[in-house]
Order: sequence, then structure tokens, then C-alpha cells
Amino acid sequence: MQLSTLFSMQRELDSFIQNNRQQQSDVFQEKGLALLIELAELANETRCFKFWSTKGPSEDAVILEEYVDSIHFLLSLGIEKNLHTLTTWPVREVEGNLTQLFLATTAVIHRFLEDLSMESYEQVWVYYGAIANKLGFTNEDIIQAYIAKNEENYNRQKTGY
Repeated sequence: MQLSTLFSMQRELDSFIQNNRQQQSDVFQEKGLALLIELAELANETRCFKFWSTKGPSEDAVILEEYVDSIHFLLSLGIEKNLHTLTTWPVREVEGNLTQLFLATTAVIHRFLEDLSMESYEQVWVYYGAIANKLGFTNEDIIQAYIAKNEENYNRQKTGY
């Protein structure tokens, strides 16, 4: 999947938010925490770890929306650290069930937040790709959901969210 369009859209949204909120301080850590929280919210919607419950996962549309919430922050973090030169989504085979993938993704996010290298950033993308694959999301699903959520985020900013 080509990422340049998504980086461009995210850069514009970030700029819009920064200009409207007159936000001058560095918010990298806040975005890092937001990424971890969005990943946890995604895991919660899949209910993959809830061995004690018989209730199934949320609808695919809800899970996909949570997934792209994470992608917004992942893109934004890359922009902040000039890692937006990543042009295609790196794909590698990653083994594990959803619970294992969520735990591993959390670990690679923490590693990236400490290391800030292209290698560690790419690794986060690899694990997000593995989660998408496990959930059955296609590139087109992700792009369309990202575009829709990007528009919603603009509307939220305009209405004082």
C-alpha cells in the first residue's frame, strides 16, 4: 500500500489542528500514548483476549474505525520525526493470534517511542499490517476508512470536539 497520500492527508490535518488550537508545545509523547490507547481500544473491540466472555467481537465497521484511529497517530508520529519518507507499507510474515499480535505491537510501539529510528518505525507498520491481515482488512478497506475518519476528524475540529 502506498503511504504517501495518507502521510499528506495526515500532515494537513495535523497542521489544521495545530493552527486552530494554537498548539506550540511538543506533543510527541501525547501522540505516542494516544497510539497505545487506540491500539488497546482496537483490541477491546475485537474482544480477542476476553476468554471469560461469550459475547463476540464488535461489527467489522466498528473494528475498522478503531484500527484507522491508530493509523492516524502512527502517521502523525512519523511526520513529527521526519519518518514520512516511508512510501510503502512494509509487509513481513508475522505469526501469532490476535492477542499475541496486540502484545507484540504494544512492545514495538514502546521500542519505537524510545528508539525513533526508521527501522523501529517500520516495525510498528509491520505489526499493524499483521493485525489488519488477521482481521481480514484489505488495503482498500483501510484507505477508505482512513479517508472517512479524516473527514470526521476535520468536522470534529470545526465543531469544538
